[in-house]
Amino acid sequence: MSNFRKLKVWEKSHVLALDAISVAKKIRGSDNAPLRLQIVRAAESIPTNIVEGTGQESAKEFGRFLSIAIKSSSELEYHLILAGDRELITRSDFTSLTEQTIQVRRMLYVLRTRVLTSAKSPPKPAAAS
Repeated sequence: MSNFRKLKVWEKSHVLALDAISVAKKIRGSDNAPLRLQIVRAAESIPTNIVEGTGQESAKEFGRFLSIAIKSSSELEYHLILAGDRELITRSDFTSLTEQTIQVRRMLYVLRTRVLTSAKSPPKPAAAS
């Protein structure tokens, strides 16, 4: 796998990152700077790990980067819960970003399963000419 732009999950995670950055910018106060930064870092980590994974030489390594992206999505979801519970983001932003995050995570699980299953499959014999 070399062209990450062909992956729907990359596309959706990129949009999620852009949306999360926009929402994080709305969080005011120097005491909230660490949470703002964590939201941005976790959101950016998802598509970044997909990109890094597509550059790997083996399906197993690609799967490892997808696992990291899954973990980053869980981290992002928690930071959104924290921001929502502290009323630092609107209910609408919380709902939208959380739904996007869960959708991306589900897609990552499916892709990781497919990638790792293909890594375990024996090579197909070459067709006789």
